[in-house]
Amino acid sequence: MSKVAIVTGSESGIGKATALALAEKGFDIGVTWHRSKADADGVAERIRALGRKAEVRALDLTDPVAAGKVVDTFIAAFGGRLDAFVNVAGINQLGQFTEFDYAAYRRIMTVNVDGPFVLLQHAARQFIKQGRGGAIVNVTSVHETSPLPNQSPYVVSKHALGGLTKTLSVDLAKYGIRVNSVAPGYIATPMSDMDGADVSKISVPRLPLGRPGDPREVGLTVAFLCSDEASYITGVSIPVDGGFLRANPQFGGPGIVENMTGAVGKSS
Repeated sequence: MSKVAIVTGSESGIGKATALALAEKGFDIGVTWHRSKADADGVAERIRALGRKAEVRALDLTDPVAAGKVVDTFIAAFGGRLDAFVNVAGINQLGQFTEFDYAAYRRIMTVNVDGPFVLLQHAARQFIKQGRGGAIVNVTSVHETSPLPNQSPYVVSKHALGGLTKTLSVDLAKYGIRVNSVAPGYIATPMSDMDGADVSKISVPRLPLGRPGDPREVGLTVAFLCSDEASYITGVSIPVDGGFLRANPQFGGPGIVENMTGAVGKSS
């Protein structure tokens, strides 16, 4: 029987790349969307072209309880099986800390932390019920550990998701469930206004590797952590950042923060 993975935010960007990388490894995929069902359907067709099954569901993380139930519908659609769960969906918004609207802060925390918390509860319960373990990967950010000027709610949310990853890796280990995170840096996604860009043709001199990352480079890392090849890895965060955390180029001068993070107020 094929393995099954659910990937949130898989209509575009890192989520799409992750869904396709997992399908290439033999997983059937639960594809979720929030903005464009057409894009999600396109991802599902590419998964099916690889000989794997795909199911598509809308997912609104501003309502975590309802979002959790979507996980259950995926599990039922795949015959009561789940082997991997990947949190990718997230949002960001620029703003000075002293002026940041509380409602906007709560929305970021709800989508980036509260929603994943509930989704992971549903996934973990299924893993425990099956009795054969499972893999959880949370896509955080280099800002899981590094500050980001004028985007404090986003940084708080990514630190929180990183902390949840570490805690669950201990709490769920007795069930054979591995929990890790992947921390992308400056990646060519809709959030950075570089969706579909040829990263080899874009120069980012302040990064050690000198270019943005391709979403597939993140997706392949996630897929590795979901596979049996990573069977003895849990509780870690793997940066996929071109050396971002070593150089921290966002503090290199005026305009660098905006150039390195791209557009804000968008979902990843």
